[in-house]
Amino acid sequence: MDRRLRADLLRRAARDQRARASTPRTFLSPLTALRFVCVDGGNTAWLDRVVRRREWPGFALVGTDGAHAAWLLAQHADWRRQAQRRFLRAMRQAVERGDADPKDLAYLEDRVRVNAGRPQLYGTQYGMTASGFGPQPIEDPDGLDDRRAEVGLPPMAEYEAQMRRRLAERPGGPGTSPEAGSL
Repeated sequence: MDRRLRADLLRRAARDQRARASTPRTFLSPLTALRFVCVDGGNTAWLDRVVRRREWPGFALVGTDGAHAAWLLAQHADWRRQAQRRFLRAMRQAVERGDADPKDLAYLEDRVRVNAGRPQLYGTQYGMTASGFGPQPIEDPDGLDDRRAEVGLPPMAEYEAQMRRRLAERPGGPGTSPEAGSL
């Protein structure tokens, strides 16, 4: 295990979460957006160098918590979508080797698809839709729960209830989170 890389990942993930925790959910101000660009941009550039030089930082290299931290950085790489797609490919290979969590991969797959204007596969990404707060469009909704079960995610109805509870607990209530589906 690479303890230094793991520590870097955990530190960067903690900074990512501090930036998001300090963000008012009722309004995404230009200053808040700039904070996200700075934190996410730095993390994305750093993770991109790691992935290009080594491979996806999976369980064997950085442990379970380090691998999850790497996923979090990739999940929030929206400002550099090409790098985010590169992370998705690297993480797919790691999952195939048993070196990354399929649930994390499902979230990243959906995030990349939604960012590209495509329907998601697993229903993990929420936001404002034409009918209010809810999941972004989903490909083959009839097969959704089967796909979710394959990667270890709960049924969509259970996830939907969880998302609504989490959102109700936030100041400002439903529809106020800029990225509620990726918490």
